[in-house]
Amino acid sequence: MRAIVFESYGGPEVLRIADIEKPTIKENEVLVHVRSCAANAADWHVMRGDPYLARLYFGLTKPKKNTVLGNDFAGIVEAVGPQVTNFKPGEEVFGQVITGAFAEFLCVSETNLSHKPKNLSFEQAASIPCAGLTALQALRTAGDIQPGQKLLISGASGGVGSFTVQIAKALGAEVTAVCSTRNIDAMHSIGADYTIDYTKDDYTLGDHQYDLILDIAGDKPFADIRRVLKPSGTYCPVGGPGGGLLGSMADSLKALAVSQFLSQKVVLVMANTNKTDLNYLKELIETNKVKPVIDSRFSFDEIPKAIHHVEHGHPKGKVVIFL
Repeated sequence: MRAIVFESYGGPEVLRIADIEKPTIKENEVLVHVRSCAANAADWHVMRGDPYLARLYFGLTKPKKNTVLGNDFAGIVEAVGPQVTNFKPGEEVFGQVITGAFAEFLCVSETNLSHKPKNLSFEQAASIPCAGLTALQALRTAGDIQPGQKLLISGASGGVGSFTVQIAKALGAEVTAVCSTRNIDAMHSIGADYTIDYTKDDYTLGDHQYDLILDIAGDKPFADIRRVLKPSGTYCPVGGPGGGLLGSMADSLKALAVSQFLSQKVVLVMANTNKTDLNYLKELIETNKVKPVIDSRFSFDEIPKAIHHVEHGHPKGKVVIFL
């Protein structure tokens, strides 16, 4: 089968299409014929070995042999292991793996899989898992958002941000989206109550305070963000610039340490793939409370271009790949 592999760390030029052996399912796994996948920031972090901490898993000096990139996918069940009870061949599914989605076939535990929403295409469904789970768990699990609370999202127009706006509205929050001028109308169209144009205004200098600030952009120090966080408010960093040993996690850990002496809380989120949350996202989508926002489409052969676009193109929503 065809797959995207890489044998050294670096830019998109290190990626190549290779013919590798079709995977064999274990007893509790599902073999999926991939119809679409999605490019995420995680892909270029793995590709570049950035932050260095990630190399402990993927390989210190170079990637492990036949490492296939890709997290998010949607496709058709090809076969199931004898212990699988919730899926059968021919069913349409979507889900997430740590690596391996940029391939024609993949094996996945049934706990990381859900049936594809009936009202979505394969490309739309492939855009959900990484961004949707991150948004949901940042809001509901880490941030404990409650109906009527005031939420600010920094970096609201990207893949995670566009899901966060919609899920937060479905959970009853009042949403302020921080974005550029070109994305203001788009943010209102998916439910944002208010917007702040970061090219004109610094949200940390505003007059409003928020119960929860979900920081995807990662471009402001916590000392400044605290000014617009309620005394009992919660700050949840989700992304930020890479580099170094820990990447954006370094700033998050500093904020977490400082918060031990404050009434304001800092919570970290590490998206956890699980069937319960995938099914919850499926329900939100099938009831038209959430709709994936697609920025652009690329063919399988164009995956290096897709990852470059995610890293440098400031996509408005998700970047998907069709097979």
